[in-house]
Amino acid sequence: MTAATTPAPATTANGNPLPLLALPQGELLTINEGDTPLIKDALGPGVHFKPLRLDLEQGEWVVQATFAPGARIPLHYHTGAVDAWTLSGSWHYEEYPDQPQTAGSYLYEPGASVHTLYVPEDNTEDTVVHFRVSGANVNFDEEGSFHSVLDACMIAHLTTELCEAQGIGPVDYVRGGFAAVKSDAS
Repeated sequence: MTAATTPAPATTANGNPLPLLALPQGELLTINEGDTPLIKDALGPGVHFKPLRLDLEQGEWVVQATFAPGARIPLHYHTGAVDAWTLSGSWHYEEYPDQPQTAGSYLYEPGASVHTLYVPEDNTEDTVVHFRVSGANVNFDEEGSFHSVLDACMIAHLTTELCEAQGIGPVDYVRGGFAAVKSDAS
């Protein structure tokens, strides 16, 4: 372990000791979504995103997704839970057309759920949603055959590749730790 990640006694703001150990944190792990460029057509036409947190080791990812009217995410199976907060616009799952998600909606999806995300073509604005995903989306085509896996590793890869291709440059996002084998002395 390095000094930066070695647990140490925690204290109050004025230095009084607390009865626990904590990881030292010299700064808040924060970014401003407004400073993050939108990566366009990342997961298909009209499906854009901004990475907010990608933890490759924990398999967790947080993105702000922006969907143009008529955009669609193919049928997918979630290996873990998803939290979704709709900020603007509306969308629904094709399997649940009578339960639209609109600005202000919070949706919890348990692991092992299966659905197809669809943004109505008659939306008058883009739909913006914050997603916190544990695990992966296993995507299928219209015939039910395996198509691809979307997880924190793939989002990180797409971020790098598409930012370069779109001339955006590097994008800041909160990252997880990096696995390593170290002795306590190193």
